Amino acid sequence: AKQPSSLPIDVSLRCASERPKTLVTAYGPDTCICFVMQTIENGAPTEEGGSCMRFFQRKTHPSDMLAGEECFGGYTVFGVGDSNLLLDRQTTSAKDCNQVAEKLDGRLEALGGKRQFELGMADERTGLEEVDPWIQGFW
Repeated sequence: AKQPSSLPIDVSLRCASERPKTLVTAYGPDTCICFVMQTIENGAPTEEGGSCMRFFQRKTHPSDMLAGEECFGGYTVFGVGDSNLLLDRQTTSAKDCNQVAEKLDGRLEALGGKRQFELGMADERTGLEEVDPWIQGFW
């Protein structure tokens, strides 16, 4: 996606397998980080996403860790899951298969992060039809 010139902040998309601590310290208040997280079987993150989740879930982090000027300016989270992995596929939706994205979104907020755009969730079973509308709203 192309960043429109009218957007007042920089947007950075990083791989969750990169050192998560650099996400907190390497960017300033003019940056919005978009976390794209996949949930696999049993509500677990992928191997790459696991290190990111473990970092932000540490109980030793102060509750205002992401609130300071030395941190990135804001965040948004988009989750990708697959309800085919769930037992009751007939009544499930994207919300039912995106636990990792929901946990990360809530934790970033609890650490003082500023949500720049609503949590997005997509389901591979439905052809990821939720992706395009979320991207359009985000831009």
